[in-house]
Formats: sequence, C-alpha cells, structure tokens
Amino acid sequence: MKGSIIIVSFFIVGTILGLYGLIPSFILESNLSYYALCGLMFCVGISIGCNPSTIKNFKTLDPRIALLPLMTIVGTLFGCIVACIFTGRPFADYLAIGSGFGYYSLSSIFITEYKGAELGTIALLSNITREIIALLSAPFLVKYFGKLAPISVGGATTMDTTLPIITQYSGQQFVITSIYHGFLVDLSVPFLVSFFCSL
Repeated sequence: MKGSIIIVSFFIVGTILGLYGLIPSFILESNLSYYALCGLMFCVGISIGCNPSTIKNFKTLDPRIALLPLMTIVGTLFGCIVACIFTGRPFADYLAIGSGFGYYSLSSIFITEYKGAELGTIALLSNITREIIALLSAPFLVKYFGKLAPISVGGATTMDTTLPIITQYSGQQFVITSIYHGFLVDLSVPFLVSFFCSL
C-alpha cells in the first residue's frame, strides 16, 4: 500500500507542477519522459532476466491463463454497456472509452481525433483512474478476489506501470502472466478504440 501511495503522490505532484507551469521548458521540450520509461522497462527486464525461475514460470504457464486478457476485455466492455444503461450517451462512446484499458496516452488521442476533445478528456481521466485504482487497491484485490484480480484490473498497464505493484502483492510467479496479459490487452487498444469510435 505504501508503494502505491508513493507512486500516486508522484503523479499528483507532477500534475500540480505542470498545472502551475513550474516545470522548466527544456524538460517539456525534451524526450526525458520517454527515456525515463525506457530506463524503467530496462530495469524491469533486468529483474526478470536475473530471476532463474522466470523461464520456468513461462514454460509452466497454465493454458487457462491464456484466456485472462480476453476475460479482461469482455468484462470491461460488459461493464461499459451496463454503465450506458443508466445514461443517455451512445453506447459506442462508452465502449470506446472502456477500450483504453488504462492506456490513457494512446486511447485519449484516438478518441479526441474521432469524437472530439470532450470525450477524449473523459477517456483520459477514466483510464488514469483505472490505473490509480489498480495501484491503490492491489492488496485488497488479492485478499478478496485472488491473485489474478489486480492483473485484470490493471488492464494494459500490467506490463509496465502496475507491474511492480502486482509483483509485490500477487507474487513473483505472476510476472510472466502480468506481462503476457498487458501485452495482449495493450495490442487490442488501437483496434478496439478505432472500431468503437467509427460506429
């Protein structure tokens, strides 16, 4: 829980600094965030590669786990349809927003392009909220719903930003499952978002 709060605190501080223009322009104009993400992924790769049980876990991956990304996608879209029932907005808008699966940077750009800035902003906030919920509620999800629950809630983020939290609370044996899940859900985002935006 402490790790989740630290991560979310950094997000909040960054938002406040950006909002009040306290970040130097040379940082905003550079690719620093891209290199930071590359560095993070490099460190994750090293931690996975140095673990001798990683390959063993991949080889012994339960075939039923292969359905986890599909279940995450279906469950999210079903939730969007249920939410749509209580409002007057077109169901395609809800499905497009839900199809971001936490991948806010890509999905919000797609939705803004197709449907306008208002829906793009809603998509951005919705997907950031999904990631924050995954970060903050991981220990509770594991306790009450099982070790796969934070992976499903994390959506497309389970191979990068939420991976350390999932590893901490679900266990090292779920690293490969988390990366596999994140990769496939991530891959579906541009296709599903584009499809639902075109309806």
